[in-house]
Amino acid sequence: MRSSTQSFLQFSQIKEGVIVLRAHSLRGILMVSSVNFDLKSEVEQNAIIYQFQNFLNSLDFSCQIVIQSRRLNITGYFDKLKEMESKQKNELLKIQTAEYRKFIQSMVGEGIIMTKQFFVVVPYTLGEVEGGGKASSSGGFGGIKAQMGGAMSEELFNRCRTQLFQRMEFVALGLRRCSLSVMPLTTPEIIELLWAWHHPKEAEVGYYPEILPELVK
Repeated sequence: MRSSTQSFLQFSQIKEGVIVLRAHSLRGILMVSSVNFDLKSEVEQNAIIYQFQNFLNSLDFSCQIVIQSRRLNITGYFDKLKEMESKQKNELLKIQTAEYRKFIQSMVGEGIIMTKQFFVVVPYTLGEVEGGGKASSSGGFGGIKAQMGGAMSEELFNRCRTQLFQRMEFVALGLRRCSLSVMPLTTPEIIELLWAWHHPKEAEVGYYPEILPELVK
């Protein structure tokens, strides 16, 4: 019997900006801007390093930093150049436009023009409680043991999601102190990110599948 593609995925669903893993762990993803460190003065560089060091020392939970490198998607730019080339009446300018378009295409094809995106993955496990990090059968997460083997209830999901988002805000605050911009990904953005991760060639040319409305929660 053939298994479906979904059976190989490590997560069961994506909803409300959260990835729900099959092991009943949650993941939130923050998109983080970059900073041109080399263009900063020595004083600014030291300040950024100091703030980032403080941020790392303040964490009492693990985080994953993910860097995604992709060829720059300039499909729209190529289409615009083709349009300019076809409408160009001056034959010399038409030839130069065509040569310029081919030059840019060759650069992209060789992987010279690249774009990088930075993400921080913030985890929260079902058994965590404030201060202890251990599962509890009573208190704030009562009934956890009973649900570890079954589906996560909506109430429990909401409570874990609240804790996860508090962590994400803590991480975002620490990174903003390092002169970085931080934005949590929504459900459609997470779906597109995961799809692009497994379909890099299609994503690089700007192709993304249609996201069904019922999947966006």
